[in-house]
Amino acid sequence: MRYLTIALGKGRLANQAMELFEKIGIGCQEMKDKDSRKLIFVNEEHKVRFFLAKGPDVPTYVEYGAADIGIVGSDTIVEEGRNLFEVLDLGFGKCRMCVCGPASARGFLEHSQQIRVATKYPNIAKDYFYNRKHQTVEIIKLNGSIELAPIVGLSEVIVDIVETGSTLRENGLEILEEVCPLSARMVVNQVSMRMENERIGSMIEKLRKLLQSEE
Repeated sequence: MRYLTIALGKGRLANQAMELFEKIGIGCQEMKDKDSRKLIFVNEEHKVRFFLAKGPDVPTYVEYGAADIGIVGSDTIVEEGRNLFEVLDLGFGKCRMCVCGPASARGFLEHSQQIRVATKYPNIAKDYFYNRKHQTVEIIKLNGSIELAPIVGLSEVIVDIVETGSTLRENGLEILEEVCPLSARMVVNQVSMRMENERIGSMIEKLRKLLQSEE
């Protein structure tokens, strides 16, 4: 039996995913060793391998078959636009993708004015403004603190993930429009889904039952 390989988005997402896998009997003791330099962690009993990757890379590993399964935020799935099966909403990591800015920017959105939008998620922003709002905007891709953009005059608004909104408030910004709700999702490689349908299907079913029982 070959190993099933699971790519986990690094950080809190990976920790919460591993808690779920443990509950359905697919734990991985060596992942708990904080000092480990290992890149791949193995559960020999179930022939499952886990590895940690940067969130935006997870869909790439899965699409190209380097991982059979990936756990990643839906923001990354939408932004990366890879050919994958999205099979399960895991219900954690909940937040929202929003258009944010100073209160004074609200009018620009209401009157569909041409504005600049700073974001780490250019594809999501483009789809929202062009296809849903039919508003022409200039998208500026940033990698760091997006909140800075409207404060220093780089853009009128930003499109970013909002969890609590405290960072926005501290910087005099607010949510102006909600783009979409987000949470952690399980994605599967299209070939793996066919070749390993029984094993992957069984794993999905166990996780689905677990999530329903915890609701």
